[in-house]
Amino acid sequence: MIQIPLGVSARHIHLSAEHIEQLFGKGYQLNVKKQLSQPGQFAAEETVIAVGPRGTLEQIRIVGPARAVTQLEVSRTDAVTLGLNAPLRASGNIAGTPGVKLIGPAGELTIVEGLIVTARHIHFHTSDAVKWGIIDKQLLTVKLEGERSLIFERVIARVSDRYALEMHIDTDEANAAGAKTGDIAHLLTSVDA
Repeated sequence: MIQIPLGVSARHIHLSAEHIEQLFGKGYQLNVKKQLSQPGQFAAEETVIAVGPRGTLEQIRIVGPARAVTQLEVSRTDAVTLGLNAPLRASGNIAGTPGVKLIGPAGELTIVEGLIVTARHIHFHTSDAVKWGIIDKQLLTVKLEGERSLIFERVIARVSDRYALEMHIDTDEANAAGAKTGDIAHLLTSVDA
């Protein structure tokens, strides 16, 4: 059985360079807090606040480097706190999603779209995908074992030379399974997309 390291993804935001400047000041560069498992990505020291019609989320960690488009990834619980209906989407698929107000130390802005609950997925390096017969966007079934073991279906395979092997679930999913970053997921089967 193929074993895959687990990463629990708390709420975070990817900001465009333009939005970094609006929230933190002209010419601002993000400061690296720690490198993440995916090559070239890092958790920044900086955080922002998101404000929805019903509530606020504070200390939302920025994941760098800057992206082409701003995207806020939250759990269902976070979306309820904000009072917004964030759809379940693959990362990067933000067309038609709700917007949200963002506040930083140097300014604030409202994105017109970009709030999503990210679909659970596994990052595969191309060499691993070839070895195991996995193709990009394939839907997989994965088991997390433990006191609250769960089987996750419809886990999206994401394949690239830029990825390191890791499964990503959000905090709601992790809490339901009693799982934490560093646990091992077991790939059970694949299903047709």
